[in-house]
Amino acid sequence: MAELLIVDSDKETRNEIRSLVETSQYNFLSIYESSFAQRGLTLLKQSQPSALILDLSLPDMDGLDFGRMALELYPDLPIIVVTQIKMFELAQEAINAGFAAYLLKPLLRDVLLNTFERILDPSLSKEVNQAIRQTEEFSNDLRKPIESAIHYIQLHYNEPLTLKHLADLVYLSPSYFSKLFKEETNTTFVEYLASIRVQKAKGMLRMSSLPIDVIANNTGFKNSGYFATTFKRIEGRTPTEYREKFYWKRNKKGIG
Repeated sequence: MAELLIVDSDKETRNEIRSLVETSQYNFLSIYESSFAQRGLTLLKQSQPSALILDLSLPDMDGLDFGRMALELYPDLPIIVVTQIKMFELAQEAINAGFAAYLLKPLLRDVLLNTFERILDPSLSKEVNQAIRQTEEFSNDLRKPIESAIHYIQLHYNEPLTLKHLADLVYLSPSYFSKLFKEETNTTFVEYLASIRVQKAKGMLRMSSLPIDVIANNTGFKNSGYFATTFKRIEGRTPTEYREKFYWKRNKKGIG
């Protein structure tokens, strides 16, 4: 049987989610609720739900820990975090833990239903998780300086990075590093860094409902205006348009 488990201490939120689901094409889901983690774990062990909607602020357990325990039971269980906490680091931690989405309260109907549509496509979640995950440690191989520099950028894209800093890291002069980087990547250091930051931001735009300025500030952009300009130059649309276009594509497949 297709089931949806909601673990949230806020009754109003649980009622809101129930109403959204029951008035959608997902009304076939049997909905079970719990306001406590311990009761939620009991329900999880009784049967594997099709999806878990989880608040991070539970009265008897940290929500992230609860989600990790749920994934130990069912590694492929899609977990949707719903929270009022607008923290990029928390969203990133949730997604890196293997959760499917990070949505902000109050929930918007289209956002929730598009999330349901997306988590039915495992390849999409895998693609975005791989784009966001940062579990590796940096390894500096001076025999391959540009490879090492690229690895460092992948891990530290959200920090202030300069060409000189990367050149110093691999023990090259800035001018030679710049020349070598262009030869090996067919792009400049600045353009490559911007591209990586935009790719990381795309993942967060698709996987969370965090505000645009929060995503901008936490993917290495100085401000949301510069983020929007850079994003549009690379992707052909603004971050807001990208998010709306992504949701529209999902809607075209049958969300309404």
